[in-house]
Amino acid sequence: MEQATTDATATDAPQTGHTQERIDLLVGDHARRLSERLQAHRAQLFPPDAKRSLRKFTSGEAADLLGVKDAYLRKLHLDGRGPSPEIRAGGRRYYSPEDIQALRELLEAGAKTPGTYLPGRRDGDHLQVITVINFKGGSGKTTTAAHLAQKMALDGYKVLAIDLDPQASLSALHGFQPEFDLLDGGTLYDAIRYDDPVPLREVIQQTYFTNLDIIPGNLDLMEFEHETPRALAQRDGNLFFTRIGDALSSVEQEYDVVVVDCPPQLGFLTMSALSAATAVLVTVHPQMLDVMSMCQFLLMTSNLLGVVGEAGGNMSYDWMRYLVTRYEPGDGPQNQMVSFMRSMFGEHVLNHPVLKSTAISDAGITKQTLYEVEKGQFTRATYERAIESLNAVNGEIEALVQAAWGRNHGT
Repeated sequence: MEQATTDATATDAPQTGHTQERIDLLVGDHARRLSERLQAHRAQLFPPDAKRSLRKFTSGEAADLLGVKDAYLRKLHLDGRGPSPEIRAGGRRYYSPEDIQALRELLEAGAKTPGTYLPGRRDGDHLQVITVINFKGGSGKTTTAAHLAQKMALDGYKVLAIDLDPQASLSALHGFQPEFDLLDGGTLYDAIRYDDPVPLREVIQQTYFTNLDIIPGNLDLMEFEHETPRALAQRDGNLFFTRIGDALSSVEQEYDVVVVDCPPQLGFLTMSALSAATAVLVTVHPQMLDVMSMCQFLLMTSNLLGVVGEAGGNMSYDWMRYLVTRYEPGDGPQNQMVSFMRSMFGEHVLNHPVLKSTAISDAGITKQTLYEVEKGQFTRATYERAIESLNAVNGEIEALVQAAWGRNHGT
């Protein structure tokens, strides 16, 4: 019995000699295998010879986006005005994003009030640069940035999305897999690096969304974090916090809104983005640990940006708002945290939260947003609950953009 016990103990003991592995080789192997599997997954969803495209919208969805009645769109079609929709079973009409944009231009030409159907910039309006930030991962930052950029594009704004996060989740949502699609650069780093930067236009990519372009991201962005301390030590005359703003100035007249998905850290990239910004959106998951993390983030941001401001950086914003994300209305502790935030920050907390929804997460499995997927993939109540939440949030933000241009939304 004693011998058996001894043998068992010897067998169960950890094997510390020949089983050790070099962590760099192990992680590298895992990264390679995962990347290949993700590429295969993408090829299955979107074959290499297929061009990714956005679904067509029902006449009811198109009418909602345009702010008119469905019957009015039907009349335009019957009168032969505007693009001809696709007619499917039962006489249902479907409009492409290009059709919707053409209808916007047609309706705007006959509108009494400028900006009724094309709500973007007019003479004298400044470019809106919205940075979406949070120090802690899992706050819904990228989900928020993607849905905001896409909804504003669908609503007729000319939008540039910038993926400033080396993890490149925003890029993946728009069809880019960095280790396969950006082998020779193509991120914002190329346009803001200290040594021989390229024109910003060279890294801008068109998306399958009408009115939406993107600058994708990858690990190259980390080079800016590594090079900036050396530039500071060498007293480089090109201040790091002006580099994103200077790059954006070259394409300023081509867009109404820029949406920047910042990395979940307060580094040189984030500080440069904040210096270029006209507005700041902070995503917050309403749980105690997340709010405590946000507190530390705000303290660090205030201190560091105070230094940047003293050095001449732009620290004036049209607006700053906190957005409650992944919110569950039936969760008592979450409701307490939301009430606490509203009591502390008042109007700086957006009225509408982004609800936690399986529809949003399920759409992400196929690298899509809720504006892309066919709503028939979900139960009607689940989809409508989620899309109403997103539309309400994005509507609030659009109203803030319009106010920054000195007008009420659409007037």
